[in-house]
Formats: sequence, structure tokens, C-alpha cells
Amino acid sequence: MRWRLTGRFLLSVVIVVILVIFINILTFLALFIAQSAFNVPIFQDRETISAESFTRRFQEHITFSNNEIAISNQGKKELIKHEAWFQILDENGKELYGYRLPEGIKKKYTPLEVVNIYKYVEKDIYATVFVSGKKIDNYNYSYLIGFENPSIEKITLSYDSRDLLHHFKIGSILILLIDGLIALLIGYLFSKRLTKPLHTLIDVIKRLANKDYNINYEPKGIYKDVFYNVNYLSNQLTENERERKKLDQMKEEWIGNISHDMKTPLASIRGYAEMMKDPEYQFSLDEMREYAEIIERKSLYMKDVLEDLNLTMRLKNKELTLNKKMINIVTLLRNIVIDILNDARYSNRNIEFQVHQEMIREYVDEILVRRALTNLIYNAIVHNDSKVKIVVSVKKKDRTHITIKDDGKGIKKEELNRIFDRYYRGTNTGESHKGSGLGMAIANDIIRAHDGEIRIDSVVGHGTTIEIQF
Repeated sequence: MRWRLTGRFLLSVVIVVILVIFINILTFLALFIAQSAFNVPIFQDRETISAESFTRRFQEHITFSNNEIAISNQGKKELIKHEAWFQILDENGKELYGYRLPEGIKKKYTPLEVVNIYKYVEKDIYATVFVSGKKIDNYNYSYLIGFENPSIEKITLSYDSRDLLHHFKIGSILILLIDGLIALLIGYLFSKRLTKPLHTLIDVIKRLANKDYNINYEPKGIYKDVFYNVNYLSNQLTENERERKKLDQMKEEWIGNISHDMKTPLASIRGYAEMMKDPEYQFSLDEMREYAEIIERKSLYMKDVLEDLNLTMRLKNKELTLNKKMINIVTLLRNIVIDILNDARYSNRNIEFQVHQEMIREYVDEILVRRALTNLIYNAIVHNDSKVKIVVSVKKKDRTHITIKDDGKGIKKEELNRIFDRYYRGTNTGESHKGSGLGMAIANDIIRAHDGEIRIDSVVGHGTTIEIQF
């Protein structure tokens, strides 16, 4: 996987480099051909024209009048500017005119001497001489221009075009091979540097897939944002795994507690049933009714636990359809408080109902909202002793506000953060009111399902306040 990734990147780098080399060569050749064909100074500035071109073009400064040859004033200025001298010869090689000639220069040349001067540097006068000519009145004149600037040189080459083409082919192949090797080396080093973080990312993904979330890399380089997000994902997965284990542990504890709590009523039901069935026992009608009442109470407790479990699963999976209708929340709350006070177990409790207006209408599922509010009030009862005052109030502002407040024991901070967790039962719950451990979670899910909000505040020793908004 690693070599395949590196190889693909390396191949792309080499191809790009080779294409760039070919384009550069073709561009250079095209420009060179254009300069040669159209005499356009592409590779040099017009102000710095070559000595040979200057010599060829100097014929325009040569004048002929009254059978005398001379050069124009502009031509003299050009010669001074280029540190050059001028000498014109007739067809026999004899000097006709000269300007800025150095000492010791010949006044007559043989054809061979003119050829040698054109081909080689004139050592006697320490100048680089270029030869050209001009035709005047059907008469050909030759002229020499010598450049004293030591930076101006000339080299005469003789070559066979076939050898040149052969050497060009070999040279091109060698250049391409060398450039290819260099591109291969640079591409390999660059691709290795670029793909190394990708290999690390591949290893990270494998570790995450194997549930190894202990990952933390320094975000740097071109993949800085990727590594930052990988670290963030690792932290999130670690936290989720921790929460999952915590929830699994709570679930196991809850199942153990529920199993234990279910065994007690089942044992009572089974014991009384066996006694009532045994012909040796002769029970009175009052005793039979007493035992039947116990069996009924225990079975109702088991039924409530199973219903809580079923309801919380449906709420969690969003499988519960809300049967909403317009109801008066004030009437609903008042009836809940009355029903709780009518329960013989809580008839001595101090529950106060406060209302600011008699009609507050809300579009809700009456059965589910009753279940949620009942659970919240029962939570205030079972976590406190009988002397605690519970105040239930409702009012309407921009939204409907329901408050359930008590002045009881309060809830510890570490328990307050888990109060709406499934399977959690507070440490202050009495033995006779253990319940399923799902009541507060069910209340929270029902209110959230109605797009409502629920918030709980508590201070140990001062009581708890639950605020609900619809």
C-alpha cells in the first residue's frame, strides 16, 4: 500500500519534469530559429547588438561623393561608442579610407590575409576584426572593423552536419537520462516526505478501526488540520467508549437491582399462593382478602416496572407516537396532586398547589405528560422524609412554566449530573420506593419529545427545584 502510493506520486513527478524539459527545449529551438530566420534579437537587447551584426549594418554609414569614400558623422559616433576602428579596401586590397586606425596596421592586404583576419583574432593590433563589404556603382569594396574591447571574441567552427545531428541525438538522450534520474531522485525524496504523513494516517485509521483510541499527534505540516481532526475524533471516541462502559455498568447494576427487587414480590406472590392452595390451611375470608391484596399490590409493582422498561425503550428509539390534544395544564396538575394525596401512603405529605390563572392551554399528549409530572413529584416524595414541604406551581408567560420545589435533603452534585440517566437510582431512595430507576429518565424523554425543556437545581440540605417549560 505504501509503495503503491509513493510509486504513483513519484511517477507523476517524473512525467511532469520530463514534460517541462521537452517544452523548454522546443521553446528554445523555436526562438532560436525565429531569431535566425527573421534577424530578430530575441536573446539579446537591441542596444547590445553583436559585433558581427554591427559590422554588417555599418555599410549604411559609408558614403561616396566626388570619387571619394568616407563615413558619416553618425558612423564615426558609433565607432567611438563601440571602441572600434574602420578601414575600407578596394578590390586589390589597398586601403582607400581609414578612421581611428591603430599604429602599425597594414595599408594593403592579400586575399589570404583578409580571410585570416576574418577567421582569427589579429594579434599584432590586439583587436577582434570583422569583415564585410559594400557595392557602389558596380564596384565592390571590402571594409574591416576592429573592436579593441577585450570582451569581444570570435570562434570559427567547422563541422559535419551529419556528425552534429548524431551528437545532438546522443546529447539529447544523455540529457533526458540525467534529467530523468535527477527527477526520479528529487521526486522520490519529495514524495517520501509528502506521503509519510499519509502512511501515519493509514495506521491511525487502522488503530481506530481496532478500537485503539489512545492517539495524539502534533498537528503540523500540510496535513495539520487532518491531524487536528484525528486527535479530536480520537478524544470523542475515547469519551464515547468511557460513557458506553459507564452505561453498561449502570445497566448491569440496574438489571441486578431490578432482578433482586422482582424476586421479593415474586416470592411473596408465590408464598401466599402456595399457602392458599394448601388444603391443610383453613383461611378465613378476611385472611384470603388480605393475602389477595398483597398479591395484587406486588403484581402491580411488577407491572409498573415492566411498563417503565417498555416505555423508556420506545422513547429512546423514538418509536412512540404522541397523541396530542389541547388540554388545560392547570386542571391536569391539580388532579395529579389530588391523586397523590389520596394515596394512603402519601396522605400525610405536605404538598401545596399554587396557580396564577385557571386556564393555561397546551397541545400535548395528556397521558404521557401526566406520567412525566407524576414521576417528578414522586421523586420529590421518595427522596425526602414526611416533613418536607413540596410546592407545585404553574404560570403562563411567553411559555408555560411548571415548577416542582421542595425544601428537603437536596441532591449531591455528582448525582445531579446523572439524575436523568437511565437505570440510575439515587442513594436517598427509601427501601419501599426503589422503583425501576427509569422514572426521571422517562420524565425527561417525555418533555423533550414535546419540544419542552427541563432543568433541575439542588443544594444539599436546602432542597431541590425542577423547572419545566412547554
